[in-house]
Amino acid sequence: MYEKRPYHYGTGRRKHSVARVRLYPNGTGKITINGRDIDDYFGLETLKLLVRQPLELTGTAGQFDIETTVAGGGVTGQAGAIRHGLSRALVQFNGEELRPILKKAGFLTRDPRMKERKKYGLKAARRAPQFSKR
Repeated sequence: MYEKRPYHYGTGRRKHSVARVRLYPNGTGKITINGRDIDDYFGLETLKLLVRQPLELTGTAGQFDIETTVAGGGVTGQAGAIRHGLSRALVQFNGEELRPILKKAGFLTRDPRMKERKKYGLKAARRAPQFSKR
């Protein structure tokens, strides 16, 4: 039932998306997201590139099998969360060598931009009710 293969773990977040990334060493480069292949999960090529960026930057593409569970948010937020989690897992794998590279690229920084909350007396975060002169 439980898998005994050793792995490196990283949690990534962006907007409302949370990604739990497992990095299996000595792999073939297969990326699985929520039990589906990356090509099946993401339709846009730009999102696939976004997920693979940390691997390309560190030169570790094809060395790991990656299994990801991602929930919440939209497709772009999920891709960003996976990239963040993958970067953290790579640092756990080989921190002293890969951390400066990933840090310089900004992949280890959590994107702080979130949706602004709705305020009372307004229709949305900043949208005021329509003004009527009479």
